[in-house]
Amino acid sequence: MNKKQKRQLIRIILAVVLVAGALFSEMLVGIPKTLTTVLYFAAYITVGLETVQKAARNIFRGQVFDENFLMALATVGAIILGEMTEANAVMIFYQIGELFESCAVDKSRKSISELMDIRPDYANVLREGIEVKLDPYEVKIGDIIIVKPGEKIPMDGRVIEGRTSVDTAALTGEAEPRAAEVGDEVISGCINMTGVIQVQVTKEFEESTVSKILNLVENATSKKANVEKFITKFARVYTPLVCMSALIIAVIPPLVSGGQEFSVWIYRALTFLVISCPCALVISVPLSFFGGIGGAGKLGVLIKGSNYLEALARVETVVFDKTGTLTTGSFEIEEIIAEEAYTKEQLLELTAYAESYSHHPISQSIIAVYGKETEPDRITAVKEIAGRGVEALIRFRNKEITVHVGNEKMMKDIGIFEVPISENTIVYVAVEGKFAGYITFADKVKKDGPETIRKLKKIGVRKTVMLTGDRKRTAEKVASELGIDRVSAELLPQDKVREIEELLAQKNEKRSVVFVGDGINDAPVLARADVGVAMGGLGSDAAIEAADIVIMTDEPSRLASAIAIAKKTTGIARQNVIFALAIKFAVLALAVAGVASMWAAIFADVGVAVLAILNSIRALNVSKFE
Repeated sequence: MNKKQKRQLIRIILAVVLVAGALFSEMLVGIPKTLTTVLYFAAYITVGLETVQKAARNIFRGQVFDENFLMALATVGAIILGEMTEANAVMIFYQIGELFESCAVDKSRKSISELMDIRPDYANVLREGIEVKLDPYEVKIGDIIIVKPGEKIPMDGRVIEGRTSVDTAALTGEAEPRAAEVGDEVISGCINMTGVIQVQVTKEFEESTVSKILNLVENATSKKANVEKFITKFARVYTPLVCMSALIIAVIPPLVSGGQEFSVWIYRALTFLVISCPCALVISVPLSFFGGIGGAGKLGVLIKGSNYLEALARVETVVFDKTGTLTTGSFEIEEIIAEEAYTKEQLLELTAYAESYSHHPISQSIIAVYGKETEPDRITAVKEIAGRGVEALIRFRNKEITVHVGNEKMMKDIGIFEVPISENTIVYVAVEGKFAGYITFADKVKKDGPETIRKLKKIGVRKTVMLTGDRKRTAEKVASELGIDRVSAELLPQDKVREIEELLAQKNEKRSVVFVGDGINDAPVLARADVGVAMGGLGSDAAIEAADIVIMTDEPSRLASAIAIAKKTTGIARQNVIFALAIKFAVLALAVAGVASMWAAIFADVGVAVLAILNSIRALNVSKFE
């Protein structure tokens, strides 16, 4: 409990003691009635003054119809009617409900606030050989920072000295530390565990991973789900309506019948007001979604708003990118086949030089296997052709030659129509318009890839699709290995958008299409889908910015967990709405009939709110989805 909650608890206990004293004094003979009245008033001021003050302040601000107004009106009215015990009981139980709500909100915020703890407080910067402690905002790109064991890594950067293990649990949910040594990239917000390292800063703090994640988390609750929007609109109409209804109940029946006293109907109207308080709805529904977002955060899944959580729960089709999403993206060269004019080494050399400016995983694999530094002055020009490959002018054997490295389409573009085929990814090489050889690659399926597809189908996903720019044979092999329903291969970025639009046109209006990609090459598709999910978002700016949901690990199975959490969360929210409205309308009818007393009203308000809040807290329990 925080200090505010402790003070609230003390007030509740003191009020209970005073009410108990008043009840006891009523039973004693010879005790002045004034003492009993004083004790009741003291109890009410102790526990209810704050609520009355809030109601008064809100009235002056133009916010008349809220739960504070309803409680203040009902309890003050009960006091005027002489129902001191019930007035105090209503306010005490209302405050108990408020305390319970506050504690529940704190609990649901905890998992998200744990993410907020990744914010670094300082950075140890080397300035002219001297270590200086600075605010992270003061650190510039190129600065050298020292990170000691137990400290948070304050900035994104590259290790230039030392070796350590890095705890990424706060960002990814992974318990196993990652090794970091010279040349490795490290991410802000992680904790250095074992050794002292020196890191050269590559991004300013405002552009760092930790800042982007913090902004994402801080804004997560601003995007409301449809059910939340409904409850907000409902409360605006509902509360004034019940106030008008209470006024009608208090005035019209005694005037029409002429037989009953006004006090009887005023009491029923006050009971009606207590029952009608929409606390259970207004609190429990947002709390459910907040709990769901927090629970997903525990598993390393960052959801940018409850609207995306709601859409995720309605998923009909999941569409995957292949490379880096379902496969590791780390291509290993299987075979190098060179024509007679070239050796394998020469073919690899030409390919490495042509691909030296590309950041594609295949390009990086080729350069890694080549293992030598490329000489920039040997490369005259490089032209990347989207969906085809690379065209380069390279100095080779004392003359400048044109080298084409790419897929079958590129070969056809330059007049080569007969090429070998393979089930694996294949890169063709042509020199001066003549076929020079090819290199085959193996891209391994991620360990949890098949499990991901099984889980998705188990939780109700009707269709799984894979969209890739890779060769059809390679794509079909991966799709078959994973159990994916449909595959489209050899696609350009605009083709992927077209495929998504077709799926969106075919789907049920109440269902959604989810696209899962790497967040960099697939930004247009991520934006077009109902829900865009970025895989392996750790350190990827584009992933964090383009996607609606960011999976901070490299595990596609986390998507199935996120969908399961979303379904559970929306189910809890619906349960709360149905339960709260059913109980309230039932007790409201009983109150109008004179059957339900103020004590029944307390249950219909506070009791229902407490039960709904308890139900909402279940959204935080995600252990079975890990």
